[in-house]
Amino acid sequence: MKILITGSNGMLGHDLQEVLKDNHELILTTSKTLDITDKNQVLDVIREKKPDVVVNSAAYTDVDGCEDNQDIAYCVNGEGVRNLALACKEIDCPLVHVSTDYVFNGKNNRPWVEDDEIDPINVYGKSKLKGEEAILEILDKYFIVRTAWLYGVNGRNFPRTMLELAKNHSEITVVYDEVGSPTYTLDLAYGISQLIETEHYGIYHLTNSESCSWCEFARFIFEVADVDVEVIPVTASEFARPAPRPSYSVLENKNWIDNGFKPLRSYKEAIKEYIELIK
Repeated sequence: MKILITGSNGMLGHDLQEVLKDNHELILTTSKTLDITDKNQVLDVIREKKPDVVVNSAAYTDVDGCEDNQDIAYCVNGEGVRNLALACKEIDCPLVHVSTDYVFNGKNNRPWVEDDEIDPINVYGKSKLKGEEAILEILDKYFIVRTAWLYGVNGRNFPRTMLELAKNHSEITVVYDEVGSPTYTLDLAYGISQLIETEHYGIYHLTNSESCSWCEFARFIFEVADVDVEVIPVTASEFARPAPRPSYSVLENKNWIDNGFKPLRSYKEAIKEYIELIK
């Protein structure tokens, strides 16, 4: 297949290249070569390249930054996705769009399934929801892939930050009352590579298996990396940030399993592999 990837230089984009390059022709774009907020450019590029599928891994993902730069957030995460959907519609090409657990409010006592009520509590989540809504309005052939707590070898992320902090601190405070499923971008990319081989269109939750709090995740990272640092649990309210976070955002990968796909491995197995790579 001929696959156009937006945000190809990002954390997920990097791993999508690794997973897809041997079996597909890749058209790699970045914000410099394809500004998804420029409708005419998006239409021109997709008409010219005629991909068999578009994978959108471009996004404005700075959760706190979105609160201060709402116009940029809605432009990239909402209008940018609309532009891609319109272009895909024109050439009858499926769109894979990477979305987020942040479309939910976090007030649940069980993992979220795909058709649960949407109620984002911050600008990032609201802007990502606009992108989802545009796809549902415009396209029949789409994969909306909601994921969570991403980390990978190519970019800033929680495990890398923890290990960097541990070099100069004997104690690190980490939030314990936010729970989710840490997800390795290489595993997510592998999942997307399976989806695009099918016509099982729809909304999917796709994360590594099992869940934890940020505090538990940090402790496990240090255990695996054999780093001696004390992790001190704090509440989200004590760890003040501009954007509120959902307190419980574990995603049940229901549609993924229902369509016959194998669950992604435990986050514990994934982080072991990741730490070996970045040592």
